Amino acid sequence: MKTLLYGFAVIMIIGWVIGFIFYAIGGLIHLLLVIGLISILYNLLSNKISSA
Repeated sequence: MKTLLYGFAVIMIIGWVIGFIFYAIGGLIHLLLVIGLISILYNLLSNKISSA
């Protein structure tokens, strides 16, 4: 019975670690998307100002 409980605990810890990693990566992806959007807008606005 102890082996079953230890196995369940290990599975739960591994699941928690995987979930935490995906949560952290999700935040990083959103940050990169915002930086990309800002750089695109900056390039569009700087091209309009320089060509006017």
